[in-house]
Amino acid sequence: MPNAALASVSLVLADYHNPLHGAHLLQLLDEYARHPMGGGHALTLQAHEQLLGKLAAIPNAFSVLAYCGNQPVGLANCFQGFSTFKCQPLINIHDLVVTESHRGQGVVKLLVNKIEAVARERDCCKITLEVLQGNRSAQQAYRKLGFESYELDPEIGIAMFWEKYL
Repeated sequence: MPNAALASVSLVLADYHNPLHGAHLLQLLDEYARHPMGGGHALTLQAHEQLLGKLAAIPNAFSVLAYCGNQPVGLANCFQGFSTFKCQPLINIHDLVVTESHRGQGVVKLLVNKIEAVARERDCCKITLEVLQGNRSAQQAYRKLGFESYELDPEIGIAMFWEKYL
């Protein structure tokens, strides 16, 4: 996307009670969920019906929507956490998606810059995110924006993200 076209991308902090923001958030998140990097399955009916209300009920959760004109082209769902070592809040980017037609054109940079501005306003010490090992294009974009793998000691190695379903 030429710089002039990128300049036409606007960002908004989503209002979870705004029906248009909600529809766009669910549309973009569903696109991400259906992609192999998002698991390859559509959002559940429960997510479609309950996600916006549940996000609205989480203190310090926020979402950033990117628009090219009236078309939603990007989304970042974020949650404020806390770093015990730094004794300061942090922001975790939980979901980050750019619609296929706008990938590789700088939308991620705009989203991350907005998240960084929010993090600075909240006196956060860092921004964290997860990226799949095979998602080389996302890793490259994140590195350009200053992200790196997390390690306390290179001899011990990088942190790994694990999960346990309940």
